[in-house]
Amino acid sequence: MNLLGKLQSDRQLSMKVIVAEQCGFCHGVKSAISIAEKILAEKNEVYSLGPIIHNNDMVERLAKAGLKTVDDAEEIVSGTVLIRSHGAAPEQIAKLKERGLDIVDATCVLVKRVQQIAVQLSQDGYKVVIIGDENHPEVQAVVGCAEDVAVIADESDLPKLPKNGRLGVVCQTTKGPEQFSRMLGAIAKWGFSELKVINTLCRETIRRQESAVELCKRVDVMFVLGGLKSANTRRLAELCKKYNNETFHLQNWKEFDKNTVSCKTTAGVTAGASTPEWIIEEFVKNLKDI
Repeated sequence: MNLLGKLQSDRQLSMKVIVAEQCGFCHGVKSAISIAEKILAEKNEVYSLGPIIHNNDMVERLAKAGLKTVDDAEEIVSGTVLIRSHGAAPEQIAKLKERGLDIVDATCVLVKRVQQIAVQLSQDGYKVVIIGDENHPEVQAVVGCAEDVAVIADESDLPKLPKNGRLGVVCQTTKGPEQFSRMLGAIAKWGFSELKVINTLCRETIRRQESAVELCKRVDVMFVLGGLKSANTRRLAELCKKYNNETFHLQNWKEFDKNTVSCKTTAGVTAGASTPEWIIEEFVKNLKDI
């Protein structure tokens, strides 16, 4: 081995791996998984209306335990239906009950709160506005809670709002304070007669973002673990990439490329709120063992 190769080898052996103080399962996800495991132990036929959380590894593990994930409620003929952590529209749940199916609600309490707020705002005469992604299941469930809800992802969606209207604004729980405040400013400039804003951001999501940003600034390479469809995990990756270009969003250790740590001495690891602990532990162990 030449001198350069020896130096690179020594640097690899001395790699330090630091895990973000705040990462992994949030309370809402822990609760949903716990409920799913309990029901699977008691019932023979259990369905989830959409993936219970946005993490393929966890969904596959529960599938092996008997949880059947379906996208369309019409596919469920009998048994127990688990309402996933992102929630479901009241109309969907009502139709399932009408068909005699048992319902077990694993909706995150914070998501449930957004739904309840949307209902109250609508009843009070406000045009309900939710800042978020219209294709996200949490947002779709909120849209189903009130009449004529406007989903605002960015400035291009502002024409959905009435001029000089009474607006009641909430936000997708997994968004960050930067986007929430930016869009509130844009909505205010658009014009309104009355604006009522309720902060529905998940504090745990914000803590994970703050912890990830703090860590990524002091490491050579940053790894963000979690599902590619997980909104909060993608946001973690976006934020870390902003401050550390050597940031990689991976679902698990199988996607790891050893070239990403070549000549690096410190690696940071964080994970989305729907990423299981065993995924984080396996990744960190293997990274240390390189």
